[in-house]
Amino acid sequence: MKFNEIATVSGKPGLYKILKPTRSGVILESMDEKKGKLVVGANQRVSVLSEISMYTMTEEGASPLEDILIKIEAEFKGDIGLDSTADADELQAFLKHVLPDYDEGKVYPSDIKKLVSWYKIIRAHAPEVLEEQPEENSEKTEG
Repeated sequence: MKFNEIATVSGKPGLYKILKPTRSGVILESMDEKKGKLVVGANQRVSVLSEISMYTMTEEGASPLEDILIKIEAEFKGDIGLDSTADADELQAFLKHVLPDYDEGKVYPSDIKKLVSWYKIIRAHAPEVLEEQPEENSEKTEG
C-alpha cells in the first residue's frame, strides 16, 4: 500500500483504503478491525493522504504529510509517547520536535491530533507505507 491509496473522509473518523472508483464516487474500506466498506459520493469530501501537507514557515510553505509520518516512524518506531487525547501543549511540543518549522498560527492542536491518530492507524494496519522509499535515497553510486 502507498500514501496515494489511503484517504480520509470529511466528517468521518479514521482512515480508509481506496478500493476502486465508481461512476458516482469511490469505494473505500475502513482501516480498522471491522474493514467496513463505504461508498463515498461526489458530495462528500475525500482527501488522499499523498496530497495533504502541513503549513511550515519554510520557503515552500508546507511539508507533505507523507514526509512527516515517515520521519515520525524513523525516529520513534511506533512509541511516540502520546495519543490523540493529549493536551494542546503536549501535541504542539511533539510536532515542534518532529517538524521544528511548522506554522504555529495555521496548524491547530486538532490537526496534530489527527496526525497522531493517523500515524497510529497506519502503523497498525499498513506499516509498510512508513518505510522510507529507496528512490528517496539518491546517494547510490553505479559501477
